[in-house]
Amino acid sequence: MEEKRNKELLLEIKDLSVKTGDKQLLYGVNLNVKEGEVHVIFGPNGSGKSSLVSAIMGLPNYEVVSGDIRFKGKSILGLGLTERARMGIGLAFQHSPVVEGVSVDILLRAIAKDKKIVHEITKETDLKKHLNREVNVGFSGGERKRGELLQLLAQSPQLVMFDEPDSGVDVENMGLIIKIVRKLLQKDLPIMKRKNCGIIVTHSGTILEKIHANIGYVMIGGRIVCSGSPLDIFDQIRTNGFARCAKEARENERFQL
Repeated sequence: MEEKRNKELLLEIKDLSVKTGDKQLLYGVNLNVKEGEVHVIFGPNGSGKSSLVSAIMGLPNYEVVSGDIRFKGKSILGLGLTERARMGIGLAFQHSPVVEGVSVDILLRAIAKDKKIVHEITKETDLKKHLNREVNVGFSGGERKRGELLQLLAQSPQLVMFDEPDSGVDVENMGLIIKIVRKLLQKDLPIMKRKNCGIIVTHSGTILEKIHANIGYVMIGGRIVCSGSPLDIFDQIRTNGFARCAKEARENERFQL
């Protein structure tokens, strides 16, 4: 019980508002994630889900207008993407970029904290034959997804963010992807020994059935408008779409949708 009380708050999002150019993407988002927790974010296209994880990662063109992002108790607003990655923040993109002229092997050795694990993790992700290929050049959709997770395995971050890891994935690849996601989130360890935490952006309930998540949110119009049990929220979405959460948000004075 003592260990449970001492679980560290790893990520704190405080009243975060973000824009790109003249377009505002997020409005006053609040979110706290502790060690061992997995949080899931639902929402229609363009609702701000990917913008949130991109802002946490520190991707270019995502300007924080107000609020704060704190990791391990320290504000990271002044840090760039590379510095945040070195602190232990990782993101698997929904649409992974093609990197011509750079082999998978070279990229992994640049990322990996332990160079000895490169061959082990490429075997684990069934990408060992891709080591000498250019990153994502000619890769199938499933290979790209596995490649994103391969990079996270090399980085070994403590905060692991997945942007639509189950989107467009066929049955053949889904089992392996879920296995790797579970490993990154330390799901095979007892709850009290898990130090990693995660944020999963998803439209599909497939991954929820295999990865227990602690809390789910619905984002609409750049705001978190609902929160609760991930499976309950997903059941509501399947039954009523996002209409119920949108209605509740409109009736709440805090939201102006």
